Amino acid sequence: MATLSVATAPVADAADAQSEQWYLPAMKAEEMWKVSTGEGVKVAVVDTGVNPSTPALKGKVLASEVPQNVSYKATEDYSGHGTTMAELIAGSGKNGTLKGLAPGAEIVPYRVALTGLDEAEVRKAPHLAKIIRAIADSDVKVVNMAFGARFEVPGVREAIKYAHDKGKLLFAGTGNDAKETRFTGYPAAYPYVVGVAASDESGTVAEFSQHGNYVDLAAPGLDIPRWCDEDLRDYCTGAGTSMATAIASASAALVWSAHPDWTANQVLNSLIETAGRDWARDDPSTYLGYGLIRPRKVLENKNFDPGPADTDPLARENAVGLLDDEGKPVKPANSPSPAPSKGTASSAPGAEDDGTSAVASDTDSTGTTTLWVALGAAAAVLVVGAGAFAVIRSRRGA
Repeated sequence: MATLSVATAPVADAADAQSEQWYLPAMKAEEMWKVSTGEGVKVAVVDTGVNPSTPALKGKVLASEVPQNVSYKATEDYSGHGTTMAELIAGSGKNGTLKGLAPGAEIVPYRVALTGLDEAEVRKAPHLAKIIRAIADSDVKVVNMAFGARFEVPGVREAIKYAHDKGKLLFAGTGNDAKETRFTGYPAAYPYVVGVAASDESGTVAEFSQHGNYVDLAAPGLDIPRWCDEDLRDYCTGAGTSMATAIASASAALVWSAHPDWTANQVLNSLIETAGRDWARDDPSTYLGYGLIRPRKVLENKNFDPGPADTDPLARENAVGLLDDEGKPVKPANSPSPAPSKGTASSAPGAEDDGTSAVASDTDSTGTTTLWVALGAAAAVLVVGAGAFAVIRSRRGA
């Protein structure tokens, strides 16, 4: 499995994390915030839970809006990952903490289980399909899912279609172990989910970022501040499609806040139309999709035409389905069963955001972020990861 060396000491404490957020000036956030801050838009963060007590998130986490049947420990973050995602999306930046790209947005937290919890805790976690359906029935507009797996989880495909039909815009990371192995990452690969790849400041795709015709957009994912662990005392530098997913979700919140009457199709279409690319709009890349996300290009044009309200901008991809590098259909893999027992290693599909080994176990203490989705008597591994960067921009050829 791929690994990435990281510093043993934090690179930024909770008083100067903003100085490490290079992508904010690169994306001209200050200019965008004069037009929109994401106010009025709720973003569901489906992750390891979200701690609402950090300086950056106080007053921004709407825990009371999580339906009781899927609310299990939604505000108890067991790794710091979910809290990081929430701060990257909507953090206030108070006292030098993380400033979200959409600081006016609000967060609705949802928690899924991970390896490291005892079996009883894993079984109490709500099923991912149930979480997505609950979000679909709420007034949340954007769904952030910064995790992935090599296989389908039963019921999730149908739940995502339900959420799409309810007007939600869903984002997920494409996966993070492309340097070592090729796989199709779910939920990014499901129809109606925007698959987000990671790029560096120059717009170069991350070598770890999984590729395929399910990659739709790219966003910054290198050298991004994150909480080091569940103690939430210090920030460290992280890398992965997790960060890119959060930034893409925040970008959608900015646009939707400025244009509250637009549909999810129109918000997504506007982001696709304005994405940075040096290839034709109708010839997307298998590595960067339609290009680098640039919400300012939408916000700076008051008369921007978002296209038809009821036209899915990813209709071609959703109709064609998954293709391999030769343009042949990919048959989805079913989830494994049963889950590994406590103390046994589980092979995860990517290296972690903190650069530790992709092989995690229930007793692992290296700070990995391996997620689980409870499947009744079994569970399925979902992960978030890291890696190095290289220029790769091949076309989809589909």
